[in-house]
Amino acid sequence: MSGNEGNIAKHVEAIIASGLSIFDVLAKDSLLHIPTKELERILDAGLRGFSTAGMPLRTRSKVVKSEVCRILGYPIPKSFRKCRPHARFPGQNFDTYVQASNNLQVWNEELQPRRRYVLVAVGKDGCVTRVKVITGAMLAKLDTTGTLTQKYQARFVPGEIPVELISTMDTEHLMPLIGSATCPPQGKPTDDPVRGLVMPIQSVFHHLKSLVGCSFANAGFDQERNRGAELHRLVCRALGYQSYADDGQFPDVCNQLLEVKLQTSPTIDLGLVEPASKEPLDLNDFPEGTVRHCDVRYAVFGAEHLGDHVKLTRLVLTTGEMFFSRFLRFEGRVLNKKLQIPLPQGFFGKAKG
Repeated sequence: MSGNEGNIAKHVEAIIASGLSIFDVLAKDSLLHIPTKELERILDAGLRGFSTAGMPLRTRSKVVKSEVCRILGYPIPKSFRKCRPHARFPGQNFDTYVQASNNLQVWNEELQPRRRYVLVAVGKDGCVTRVKVITGAMLAKLDTTGTLTQKYQARFVPGEIPVELISTMDTEHLMPLIGSATCPPQGKPTDDPVRGLVMPIQSVFHHLKSLVGCSFANAGFDQERNRGAELHRLVCRALGYQSYADDGQFPDVCNQLLEVKLQTSPTIDLGLVEPASKEPLDLNDFPEGTVRHCDVRYAVFGAEHLGDHVKLTRLVLTTGEMFFSRFLRFEGRVLNKKLQIPLPQGFFGKAKG
């Protein structure tokens, strides 16, 4: 049995043994809680190839939910009631959406930052091709239509010097994960952090400040996501990674607990969770609460357009805890209606064989 198969069996067996239903809310430190990446692996392995051919939409939705219960080891309820503000699967804090297209529709509610959204892709033949699990905080980043107003925003006002280290020390809470200043990164940028191998914030600053003055090709004023990917690539290289990887999750460089922002305008979009939040990050290899949002490091790069290039002109590095000591926060409107979020091309990736 592979490691992944062992983890799947471990979670399912524990849930079956507990006798709990999907409606029983778990304690924050419950060992029955399935981390997001593991939840995706379990549901992708269990649902891929499952046929919904010929089913009406409501029937298809209920059948998929029932199959999800079976895969996770929960008893299948007669109905999937929803008690606001909880999800339809409150025991694991997620909702399911069956996607025959890339247009995700969320009806009559705001996105919840920590809720997981299980997106089930089905092909033209009605069979499940892939399952992706994403948090509400990350789903908010995918909205490019303006239908979803970011809840938290801040203003970037350039300082007197081009590079600023706001937090000279990492948060005390994060210190057990911090390694030496010279420890090189291990694994991929998208991997979970490794205890004792997370660079100190001063070391991160030393690596990243060299990027100020660098330029990269400008993908266009309407290509913010692509410009961000180019910066992300430069950041990975500067930190010492052998390759670039981006899974669209928070934070951008999960292995170093680093979120990267590219600012060609003064407004910083922060999504549904403010940097100073003490809410826990959902990490596969750590108990919930080991790392909080406020422990994450934020690298905010100021930039300007120079014809067909973007030039990095400034860097501010801070912990989430100290973020608003440097940046002015303001809040946008909250929408409460149907949200239509176009999932980007390639969101589900290639179907696995």
